[in-house]
Amino acid sequence: MTLQELLTKLRKMAEGIDASQTDFLAVQVNLTDVNPGTFYIEVKDHKINIEPYEYNDRNCAITMTMPNFNKLIDGKLDPVAAFTFGKLKVDGDIGKALEFAKLVKR
Repeated sequence: MTLQELLTKLRKMAEGIDASQTDFLAVQVNLTDVNPGTFYIEVKDHKINIEPYEYNDRNCAITMTMPNFNKLIDGKLDPVAAFTFGKLKVDGDIGKALEFAKLVKR
């Protein structure tokens, strides 16, 4: 899967996510096995925006491989377990990373 295919998948998923309980959340995702492999997911004014750029004022950045990220968004990889076993690294606010994980599960 290419980064563009992943972004298309995420945008389709975002259409079905209720972000009404989230005021602001900015998570940068760094995929270690894709070049370029950086994009961000932002929730602002209860709307989800996904763009293939770095986000300088992010709440946190998560780093993982593309296969593990796909498992995460498909609900096949628990984010806490992924973090515990080193499959997911968080730079920044871990609470916001957990908020992102809950948003994806909705």
